Amino acid sequence: MTSSFGLGLRTQHYNDFLNARQPVDWLEVISDNFMVNGGKPLAILDRIRADYPMTMHGVSMSIGSVNGLDEDYLKRLKALEQRIEPMWVSDHLCWGGVHGRKLHDLMPLPFTQEALDVVARNIHHAQDVLKRPLVVENVSSYVEFKDSEMTEWEFLSEICNATGCQLLLDINNIYVSAFNHGFSAFEFIDGVPKDHICQFHLAGHQNNGDHLIDTHDHPVCAGVWDLYEYALTRYGNVPTMIERDDNVPPLGELLDELDVARKIAASALKTEGAA
Repeated sequence: MTSSFGLGLRTQHYNDFLNARQPVDWLEVISDNFMVNGGKPLAILDRIRADYPMTMHGVSMSIGSVNGLDEDYLKRLKALEQRIEPMWVSDHLCWGGVHGRKLHDLMPLPFTQEALDVVARNIHHAQDVLKRPLVVENVSSYVEFKDSEMTEWEFLSEICNATGCQLLLDINNIYVSAFNHGFSAFEFIDGVPKDHICQFHLAGHQNNGDHLIDTHDHPVCAGVWDLYEYALTRYGNVPTMIERDDNVPPLGELLDELDVARKIAASALKTEGAA
């Protein structure tokens, strides 16, 4: 299978994609930005979708919510999924609200059996609505729960076993959390089930000396590139994309960064094949 490389579709680059074919294999859209009834965003999305395969990536499902999933949200998500027929639909392993209020943040979960049961129930619900496996992304974190009973990679593995979901591994998030909490990013990658990995995210972060913050406003750093290369040797050929959500540069700069990912993948996969 040929490697595939994508970018997140951002408003700053709409005209680039509308005016000329760009050297990307697919685009990832933020689901929540297009879960509307008509209007200019959907019209532009339809035009770009005619030329590029897409994936859907959400930020508001709140998979870890003890109150269950929002039925209206799932209904609108399903409508968008039917409209653009994405390769997969993903969201974050987190919770994002309390007492009906959205926090607009990706809050980490305790890695306990109780939390696992909640997440599994919610994933099953989402998959019943979508009629396809949900793809779940690991988030970056800055605090750890004393009540956690397992590692994050063990938690992810148990979720896959319980639900059949797929995983979007954010390599930058692994790097950030490993630095912040002092665990091995390589052990994380070794501990996640190979058969469930369907996508990689690459992004930049802010280095504050004693901690890192996942900001998506910098280029990918050398340490994340190294971890990406290791992940390729562990998982093989996995679709990869660059995320940039703030301080968004001209498209050409992101395409250059995507070329770095291509070169690393070509070398790592060649080496893996030789081994």
